[in-house]
Amino acid sequence: MEVSIVTFPETRVASITHLGAPADEYHTLSRLIAWRLERGFLDQARYRSYGVHYSDPRSTPPERYRVDFCLSIEEDVGENAHGIIQRVIPALRCALARDIGSRRNNQAALYLYEEWLPASGELPSGHPPIFHYVNVGPNVRDSEAITDVYLPIV
Repeated sequence: MEVSIVTFPETRVASITHLGAPADEYHTLSRLIAWRLERGFLDQARYRSYGVHYSDPRSTPPERYRVDFCLSIEEDVGENAHGIIQRVIPALRCALARDIGSRRNNQAALYLYEEWLPASGELPSGHPPIFHYVNVGPNVRDSEAITDVYLPIV
């Protein structure tokens, strides 16, 4: 798997936190999707979809599992009925790897943590990894899903 060192740019986002079982993520994510549709933020190149993953679903008890689902924005979030808030993902030095395939089994994240990081001489920064969901929507098949994984490093 190809890994490059990049700087993730500071990114203003609309965000919602999912806390609970990974199987229930869609209920949380659907609120961000509804907000996105209401605002007409459909251009995936302009309004990028992210997940900031605070815990590993393989080892975290479901009640402690957390991910922030985010959408890059250019304007303020404002008041809304969906619980969407505004946040900033800071600029970060990262190792970047691309995963193609089901988002339920992200091989790039596993590779970065289990193989690349121990052999690289790099250290994790302590910031959670950021997943950029490059292509999203109901017409994206699991086998065609593209996710760029940013592992923040010192």
